[in-house]
Amino acid sequence: MSDPETGPEPPAADRRPRIAAAVAAAVLFAGVGAVLAVSTPWQPLPGDVPGGRARPDPALDFTPAEIARSRAFDHALTPPAYTGLAVGLLVVFGLGFTPLGARLLGWTTARVRRWPLRVAAAAIVLTTLLRLIGLPFDAWSEAVLRRYGLSTQSWGAWLGDQARSLAVTWVIWTIALLLLYALLRRFPRYWWAGAAAGAFVLVTVVSFAYPVVVEPVFNKFEPLPAGRLRTDLLAMADRDGVPVKDVLVADASRRTTALNAYVSGFGSTRRIVVYDTLLKSPRPQIESIVAHELGHAEHQDVLWGTLIGALGVSGGVCLLYLLASSPRVLRRAGVGARAPGERGSGAADPRAVALLLALVTAGTTVSGPVQNLVSRHIEARADAHALDLTRDPGTFATMQHALSVRNISDLSPDVLERLLWSTHPSGPERIAMARDWARMHRAAVPPPLAGR
Repeated sequence: MSDPETGPEPPAADRRPRIAAAVAAAVLFAGVGAVLAVSTPWQPLPGDVPGGRARPDPALDFTPAEIARSRAFDHALTPPAYTGLAVGLLVVFGLGFTPLGARLLGWTTARVRRWPLRVAAAAIVLTTLLRLIGLPFDAWSEAVLRRYGLSTQSWGAWLGDQARSLAVTWVIWTIALLLLYALLRRFPRYWWAGAAAGAFVLVTVVSFAYPVVVEPVFNKFEPLPAGRLRTDLLAMADRDGVPVKDVLVADASRRTTALNAYVSGFGSTRRIVVYDTLLKSPRPQIESIVAHELGHAEHQDVLWGTLIGALGVSGGVCLLYLLASSPRVLRRAGVGARAPGERGSGAADPRAVALLLALVTAGTTVSGPVQNLVSRHIEARADAHALDLTRDPGTFATMQHALSVRNISDLSPDVLERLLWSTHPSGPERIAMARDWARMHRAAVPPPLAGR
């Protein structure tokens, strides 16, 4: 039997690798679900709260002027964010799911003979094109940040960051695609198995290497000078049972006025990193933020996230094989037939890079809301850890208010914003947790902050 759309029915020998890939994808995604179910703190602050849980209310802790500024900033940032997202997806899908991408790559790589160079050229052409298309919307967002005083960069420095980010993208995509195409050409029917294993290893390596390889590309780090703050932060980490090698200061002020800190690295590379913009805050507030970050280390959130990411990407590779080996999909992408001199299926043609990028983009877009949901729960658990460690809900609430005002955070994100962008609870939600924690532990409940 044959289908006019897909052609002759593939023989049983060709169906076996597809069945195996489907089973592997199901097993790997089931593993992701199991790890998420076990590791995600669905109730970050366990237990009953006397009198019921506090309701997040921006008007309770933020002045009308602060609320109005937050809304105005959100309304100014929404157009470039949503328009840039829509245009980016339209271009990626237009290039990948129609012959346009194959034609573009065929034209730009026509003079390149060796397949590794063609793949590398295709990766550079596509990532550069997409960055250039998104650049006006990024610049629009940067202009909004400047207007509201959040960005301190010159346009030259901003363009330099864009260039460095593009260079990192080139390296990651080129390495990943070269490894993938080597397997595609060598094992045309079972490349997905090696690619899934390689993806697992690559995600793990990148996660461990990022703090010492990628972070220094964008920031300079200096040890925090000896003094009470350094001593207290190291003592708090020791009291929390989180080994920390050093406390570093990142020169974040050269690009932003936002406040932040984080714990980076693993084992002997783990360090507390504090934005230099944060150092002017009162010491108890700095300790509250660092305690939150120590919560991530205490609960091994990066390790769990790496495992989930590695399993998810491996499952995605198996799913990618099922889609990229479909005659219908290949035909729609303009790579249904083998290119002259190419080995393997149509997906082994370097012109199919646009299709692969579109499929990967579709997968990350669909999985994004789930990742954001899990992230909000993990961040809420880190907040609870900070409260347990400092036992100072008043300072925690004051710090969350200061962070929200300084960073002009969205105090009441709508459903779509929570799905697409929100990786953290809102400021009012975090302050409400502090009040819940205080009532659970019979501590002084933070008073309303709007009138202070």
